[in-house]
Amino acid sequence: MSGTGDETRSGALCAVHVPRAGRPLIGRPWRPEPEAEELPRLGRFPAVQPGQPAIERLAPTSALVGYRGPTACAAAGITYRQLDYWARTGLLEPSVRSAYPAGAQRLYSFRDILLLKIVKRLLDAGVSLQNIRVAVTHLQSADQAGLTGLTLMCDGATVYECTSPQQVVDLLNGGQGVFGIAVGAVWQELEATLGRLHGERTDTGETLVGHDPGDELAQRRNRAV
Repeated sequence: MSGTGDETRSGALCAVHVPRAGRPLIGRPWRPEPEAEELPRLGRFPAVQPGQPAIERLAPTSALVGYRGPTACAAAGITYRQLDYWARTGLLEPSVRSAYPAGAQRLYSFRDILLLKIVKRLLDAGVSLQNIRVAVTHLQSADQAGLTGLTLMCDGATVYECTSPQQVVDLLNGGQGVFGIAVGAVWQELEATLGRLHGERTDTGETLVGHDPGDELAQRRNRAV
């Protein structure tokens, strides 16, 4: 007998089989090995579809990133009560996702939170909500380039829009504009803040974990101890 295995038929006994690990297999029916099934992939985030930006590379200003109410409050320096009131009264509603249908989580864009931050500063300067509503409506219609180049000046009653340093000087020389907000500076400050906080992808709902260099440094120090 050659022992090549040609004599073996599916479902019959093996003619010759060398025992393995001391366990004789002669006399046991041979069955083909089952094909290995592909196990489901587990991970923190679903796979990114072709053509989508990499999750880790999304900037806080990206239209694909939204922020929930508590994060918007922390970044803008306001209370959740203020946020809720302004949304319900129409002063500044979230542009990504509102609270309707009931139970849905509000989702704010970077631009929304920028305006929240500006509203807070105007309130602190004593500007009335009526004038703030006018300013917010105007800022919402401005494009990004025009928005970051603006300086808002206010005297506690009126908000003035300045698009050049000379206009700021003219207001100050005229005795107006005792308080100024450089929108571009607020933009940069907010971008750095939101980069350390958690966001959410608007297309897939994935959680985007913020990167806080301070936390990373603390973890390294703890590991070194």
